[in-house]
Amino acid sequence: MRNVAYLVGIVVATGVAAHFAFQLERAGQPMFLLCIAAPTVVIAALGAVRAHLDGTLFGSRNSFDEGGGTGWLSVRSGDFSRGFGAAAVLFGAAWAFTKVVAPSGSDRESWLARLYLQLGDPGMLRKNVAFVVLAIIVMAVAEELVWRGLVTTLLAEVIGSRRAWVWAAVLYALAHAPTIWALRDPVAGPNPVLVAAALAAGLLWGFMARRFERLLPSIFAHVLFDWTVLMMFRLWGPSI
Repeated sequence: MRNVAYLVGIVVATGVAAHFAFQLERAGQPMFLLCIAAPTVVIAALGAVRAHLDGTLFGSRNSFDEGGGTGWLSVRSGDFSRGFGAAAVLFGAAWAFTKVVAPSGSDRESWLARLYLQLGDPGMLRKNVAFVVLAIIVMAVAEELVWRGLVTTLLAEVIGSRRAWVWAAVLYALAHAPTIWALRDPVAGPNPVLVAAALAAGLLWGFMARRFERLLPSIFAHVLFDWTVLMMFRLWGPSI
């Protein structure tokens, strides 16, 4: 029951933060980043301490599989290449999603417009590129520690490691559910884009964590994907 309470707390804390962060009045504002980042970073820090005490952060005992022999943040050759490949696959899926679900000229295109409005003006992001890189790295590491690390471990202790990564992705998407209404459009209606992205990305990154028995490949994939859709090849609006 303790693990279930922890999981509920993580989902609720993340969901409440998402609700406040994605309100229109915080679009492109520093408070947006603070609201979305603060609880995740705090929970990630607690998860890292727990993993360190358990010997799974850098140590020899792995929490992703009963017979593992590495830690969450252990390094192996090829981790960056795996992350790059996964980011490319995810970007391709995101591009296809936008073309099918929210094509240019349709009412649903406003779903993407609303999301990018929240993330900030491209010109301002370009002027503060060092801060943007730092923010992307911190958030990617924190989210991977929370959802592919702590949450997956808590679930594995309840339902076993074979299914834990899948349910972790479901909870990751559920935690973003408040954005369906926070990012809604008057014409297109409730906005499911961020929830769908969280589910798809959560499944991919969770599979990577299980397959490679550590978090660095998924961290690299997370950072590269976020950088691509925010700073290089935007799915909507002006490129940077």
